[in-house]
Amino acid sequence: MNSLANLRAGKLRGAREVRLSEGLEEFPRELLELSDTLEVLDLSGNRLHSLPTDFGRLKALRIAFFSDNIFTCLPRELAQCPELSMVGFKANRIEEFPEDALPPGVRWLILTDNRLQQLPTSIARLEHLQKLMLAGNRLESLPEGMSGLHRLELLRLSANQLPELPAWIGELPRLSWLAYAGNPFCRHRSRPADAVAISWSELELGPCLGSGASGDIFQALWIPKNLQVAVKVFKGEVTSDGYPQDESQACLQAGRHPGLVEVLGATATQEGRQALVLALIPPEFRNLGGPPSRASCTRDTYPDGTVFHQEFALRVARDVASACAHLHGRRLLHGDLYAHNVLTDSQGRSLFGDFGAASPLDVLPPVLAKRMVRLESRAFGCLLDDLGSRIAPEDNAFKTSLLGLRDACWSPDPDTRPDLGTICQELSILP
Repeated sequence: MNSLANLRAGKLRGAREVRLSEGLEEFPRELLELSDTLEVLDLSGNRLHSLPTDFGRLKALRIAFFSDNIFTCLPRELAQCPELSMVGFKANRIEEFPEDALPPGVRWLILTDNRLQQLPTSIARLEHLQKLMLAGNRLESLPEGMSGLHRLELLRLSANQLPELPAWIGELPRLSWLAYAGNPFCRHRSRPADAVAISWSELELGPCLGSGASGDIFQALWIPKNLQVAVKVFKGEVTSDGYPQDESQACLQAGRHPGLVEVLGATATQEGRQALVLALIPPEFRNLGGPPSRASCTRDTYPDGTVFHQEFALRVARDVASACAHLHGRRLLHGDLYAHNVLTDSQGRSLFGDFGAASPLDVLPPVLAKRMVRLESRAFGCLLDDLGSRIAPEDNAFKTSLLGLRDACWSPDPDTRPDLGTICQELSILP
């Protein structure tokens, strides 16, 4: 974190990245003096509502974050920055998205938790767009021209006011990760089986095991059963994936499978926050990969030198494919099939989790639901690519087979991709 005082004293001269969060109400004009070098600007957590008319002096700017401010309109001045590829305005008060407010090279746009009712038709001209985060707005429709966003890979539409999911979404050739729960057309979804009701007084909370966008996970003792469990306590606000209550419902709808973390019951805290009681994951399980970086945009990351051996990679692929096929059978789209949502042990035994982006399939017309399943096949193809591109040299024949299946999952025509049940069969005959 930098300071405004250092900026004004000239101590940030030549900086490539600047982050300021000091309750700023006006854009610090001293930042414009960094026009030759500044590539990453993060002014999240301030009280900004506008940008200077000469913001375009920042010709080298690639990444701009203005989350948790009070903008009501996406600034037109952004379009003046030709190198801008990543833009974040999460949790503002944005109601207006003007035509041509963004430069054509934007790859990653975050507008989660705002007040947008419509998007400009010019969004269809962002032909490099790969990642579009729109959860938690008031969108009632999407521009038809978005059907031409052929590079779009991740789309978050949860917690809006869409009366239906546009059919063209199922035809996007590279779309792999989609969330749409929490819209009016999802209200008549099938009701999941009731979970075992567990009283909060039956739980003795221990250390926090982790925190995510939708909630916090604690280790706990389920006192009547003398059993160590995990308790996920959901937050109340909208997340980048949608409403926490939709995640909770998806966890229940998922049912039981060896490749999923078992839900033991549901509870509520003394403050009334919703919570799920889960089986405690053994400590030897670790995340298979890391989440996407600024550079990778939509693809998971791995430490340099990561190598997978055939037995490990095949076990991971089989376990995840089986779990995902099970979810589809339960009429559930996971929406976030990523290595960073897979936990593995040293043998490759895998647990697939994180239902924050999960969406119901039974609310869609049959043809569109079928294409959503094939959309998830493309995401599985990305996992196969992650595994196959890191296979040990002595396993080259297996690598060829794995990447061949990847290519089938990556078919640009969704209707020609194998579904996860077929993928399970293909994986079962690999050595």
